[in-house]
Amino acid sequence: MLRTFEALLKGKFLEWTNDAPQQSDRPLKVYVTLLEEKSSISADLRRQKIVEILEKLAASQTFAEIKDPVAWHQEMRQNRALPGREE
Repeated sequence: MLRTFEALLKGKFLEWTNDAPQQSDRPLKVYVTLLEEKSSISADLRRQKIVEILEKLAASQTFAEIKDPVAWHQEMRQNRALPGREE
């Protein structure tokens, strides 16, 4: 069973804030998972920003020279020998 321990990260050191694992004199290997903080912008605002960016990209006609997107994609994705796996 996995247990979770709270700690404060101060520079290179962890300071346990509540329950702490049993420790010995040898170094303790730990895994720390940083949880994402909630975004400061709402989902609606984020969605609107994405729409604006996509509209700017479409208006710039960045890929206008590509006449057949399917053929272009197939050409870009041609199989090639992988390093260390030559046929």
